[in-house]
Amino acid sequence: MSQDQTTYRPEGLTANRTLLTISIILSIVMMAPVAWLVGLSIKDNKELMLGTESVFAFPYTLVNYLNILYSSQAFGWFFNSLVVAVGQTIGVLVLSSLAGYAFARLEFPFRRTIFVIVLFGLAVPEQAVIIARHQMFNWFGLHNSYLGLILPDLSSAFGVFLMTQFFRAIPREIDEAALLDNASPLRIFWKVLLPLTLPAQATLGIFTFLHAWNDYWWPLISATKKEMFTLTIGIASSQTNFAQSEGLGFLSAQAVFASLPVLIVYVIFQRHIVTAVSGGAVK
Repeated sequence: MSQDQTTYRPEGLTANRTLLTISIILSIVMMAPVAWLVGLSIKDNKELMLGTESVFAFPYTLVNYLNILYSSQAFGWFFNSLVVAVGQTIGVLVLSSLAGYAFARLEFPFRRTIFVIVLFGLAVPEQAVIIARHQMFNWFGLHNSYLGLILPDLSSAFGVFLMTQFFRAIPREIDEAALLDNASPLRIFWKVLLPLTLPAQATLGIFTFLHAWNDYWWPLISATKKEMFTLTIGIASSQTNFAQSEGLGFLSAQAVFASLPVLIVYVIFQRHIVTAVSGGAVK
């Protein structure tokens, strides 16, 4: 049996390979600064004083990371950042979930007007209210405290909007079925609807954690005592001209140390982000 056999190329295979190639190139470009930072962190500071071209050449050392353990305040700053980031994340998730449920499921006077006012918060930059915020926190004596670092970002307009839209996407029939079982609105929220919003909460939680962990503007204003510095402020305060010229490896090790929690959080929860973005949360 002789029959001409024609080899068929899947449609769009060339385009897919092109996109894959572009993605790999962009990934390499984005990862290059990270690789450079890690390389600096494991080089001896004396060797780096002679030039940074030896970053990717042996020998390497862990002395910079050991110096973090024994001779720096990085762990204190790390703890401050952890308390602030976790506190903000929990607060935003609780408040945004409650507000989202109220706007999406409950009827009360001026509901739409209040929701529009909340959304106005997305258009107001933080710098526009920084003077009034600083004076308010100064009057109440909240500067140089965990409460002072956590409270300002608990009112998340983005979080309220995200959770409201997610609650609206859940079919009303679920609420009606729960009401037939004599469930109260609070019980419906806690036991029935809230578990369905896990992907949205994970997404909001990650964004909130990243913002709080990397925040520089407000901690720079509110935390004036060194023991209350977060990692972003603490590392910036150690970047003197002397440190940049003779302690470049140590500064790089601090930066790597500060970025590890962010990487761990994203790796653990990234599948929830994908689920939320793809809209596959509500079956």
